[in-house]
Amino acid sequence: MVAPMFVDECTVKLQAGDGGRGCVSFRREKYEPWGGPNGGDGGRGGDVVLVGDVNTNNLVDYKFQPHWSAERGEHGLGSDQHGSDGQACRLRLPLGTVVTDLATGKVVAEVITEGAEIVLCKGGNGGWGNTHFKSSTNRAPKRANAGQAGEGGAYRLVLKSIADVGLVGFPNAGKSSLTTALTKARPKTAAYPFTTLHPQIGVIEYPDEVKGGRRLLLADVPGLIEGASENRGLGHRFLRHIERCAVLLVLLDMAGTDGRDPREDYRHLLHELELYDPAMLAKPRIAVANKMDRPESAALLAKFKRRYRTAEVMEISCLTGTGLPKLKQQLLKRVSALRRREKISPRRAV
Repeated sequence: MVAPMFVDECTVKLQAGDGGRGCVSFRREKYEPWGGPNGGDGGRGGDVVLVGDVNTNNLVDYKFQPHWSAERGEHGLGSDQHGSDGQACRLRLPLGTVVTDLATGKVVAEVITEGAEIVLCKGGNGGWGNTHFKSSTNRAPKRANAGQAGEGGAYRLVLKSIADVGLVGFPNAGKSSLTTALTKARPKTAAYPFTTLHPQIGVIEYPDEVKGGRRLLLADVPGLIEGASENRGLGHRFLRHIERCAVLLVLLDMAGTDGRDPREDYRHLLHELELYDPAMLAKPRIAVANKMDRPESAALLAKFKRRYRTAEVMEISCLTGTGLPKLKQQLLKRVSALRRREKISPRRAV
């Protein structure tokens, strides 16, 4: 089975509809050959509207269909018949999409809220029919307005996932296994690095917390390597998916597989995050010591704690499940406290 393509950035060309033309028409009946103007107005062009859609998780629909346009307004007709408005072009985008105008380089919209609608390009107004130009000195105007042109342009769409928890770590540290253990997501797992090739968003469920339960969203980005912030490996282009996370989980292979030193791994990971964006280090983070079922892990953990005395460390084993319930509760506690400070409560389960 071929995995679906994941696209988190693309360029689109959008065009709102033009307004319809106004009509030049005169009333002509059997006993009123000079009945006066009755040209209708043109309809308004349709807008290009961005709609936040929680059921859309990437931009693949816009990668292969980059041109989108709304309908033109209908032209006015005689007998005071106004043209109907053009239908809007509604683009359903995943939450976290940032829209940049390529002409100016400025961010013009961010899709954050489910169901929110943002008018990116406005349709043109319809033209006036000749009825509007009747006056005491011009009883039979032969003038009407053309409709206004709709707005348009080229835009860059970039997806920055909205999640509560961001999971980072070196390749083969067990991130996919942890994602599987904590959430309903089922990313590929294997005994070789870079099994995760694009960000995974999983839902951590808390059904017993309150009536209806609660949930947190976990973002697992592909494994980082040294130099990720300098476009090496896979992680550099995916770090933006954890920019909006409330808490960072730094997953460490505490068994020292293949001669790795978890102390150096932790230092390199924090360095890469800082190079990408110094604000990353200001986020609350938890160092997660994985593979604690291995006999060599205890000694390496002791060395790690001596070097990073202030780091919050939680011990787990994705293989045996040890420590996972405690980690899950700690995540809820940390995210809930932060959201309360932001006056935003954790998402309700549906």
